[in-house]
Amino acid sequence: MYIPRDLTKVYQSIVKQFPAILVTGPRQSGKSTFLKHLSKDTPYITFDDPLNREFALKDPNGFLDQFRGNRVILDEIQYVPEILQYIKMRIDNNRRPGVWIMTGSQQFPLMKGVSETLAGRIAILELMPFSIREIKASRETLEDNLWTGQYPEPACYPDKREIWIRSYIQTYVERDVRRIADIGDSRGFEMFINLCATYHSREFHPASLAGVCGVSQPTIKSWAKILERSYILIMLQPFFKNYGKRLIKTPKVYFVDPSIVCFLTRQPSGESALRGNMGGPLFEGLIISEVWKTFLNCGKTPAAFFWRAQGGLEVDLIIQAQGKYWPIEIKLTSTPSGNHLKNMNRFKELVGNEASDIGLLVCNVDKKINLPGNNIAMPWFLFSEWLRKLIGA
Repeated sequence: MYIPRDLTKVYQSIVKQFPAILVTGPRQSGKSTFLKHLSKDTPYITFDDPLNREFALKDPNGFLDQFRGNRVILDEIQYVPEILQYIKMRIDNNRRPGVWIMTGSQQFPLMKGVSETLAGRIAILELMPFSIREIKASRETLEDNLWTGQYPEPACYPDKREIWIRSYIQTYVERDVRRIADIGDSRGFEMFINLCATYHSREFHPASLAGVCGVSQPTIKSWAKILERSYILIMLQPFFKNYGKRLIKTPKVYFVDPSIVCFLTRQPSGESALRGNMGGPLFEGLIISEVWKTFLNCGKTPAAFFWRAQGGLEVDLIIQAQGKYWPIEIKLTSTPSGNHLKNMNRFKELVGNEASDIGLLVCNVDKKINLPGNNIAMPWFLFSEWLRKLIGA
């Protein structure tokens, strides 16, 4: 079963313009399936295969000659970064678009090699796990979305959920990331990952985490950056403009996928997670992740922040689009009220003409509801469609 991806239109446009395209993103987000579906007759080579790796490393020209200048998909290119310089030479001899299609999962070493070798010759796209829009979620599936998450395998085959998540954490987060980043304190790193799950949708305070993990604050910051570049975490930065209030300048941390948070915090079921203390944070994280996916699926860099002043004013999400700042509250409620609108209205007052007249309350309602003060209550499962239109998808 193939579920069409929102990145398709951007990819089909880019592949006509650049000689090389790199589709990156987390492991198991569907990159290989995506490319093979869109290029059914294109040779596909994966460097997960040690024989392909050995051939490419020992005889790079011989390896590339076999494709005769025709389009090829090179999967998991991060395992053979040395071949990028040979691809560069071929591109410089023939800049025909759409020939070298590559994927890579481990962003931090891969991006350095790409930027140094193929600058100006390659377009980089990021494919995340499924968006709410792609899997056509509805209000009745909120618990399922939090429990199974949006990675293709557990999303399509919920019975695999437990063993898939456990294996994903063990083989990717705990082993691959640790190996690539040369993390020496494996026990401290594992503790850090688990603690991040308890901090999901909260401000990120390295000092607190450093004390518990028994490492320095710079180490905590380094680990967080590794998980962010590995597409495990999202660091939502604060809105810095000071409109008469001193703003808190600490980012908030979110896991890209809610199922991993449920697993690490040992939630017994989706229903229990939604109704318990983690319900609000999980719901907020689901929407923040949706923002990242929607921007990336449109080929854009996420322009999103949160706003909090020390006086207690807070808006969960600020989107920068169409020359305005759009205030958005994210609340796990089916009963919107005036209390949910106060901070958005105050933000609009403070920011003035730079703020959108419209505020959005993303919540658990069945349909859009117009609220006082030019605000709207938006069903969570329609939010990504609204955001796509806002940013000009």
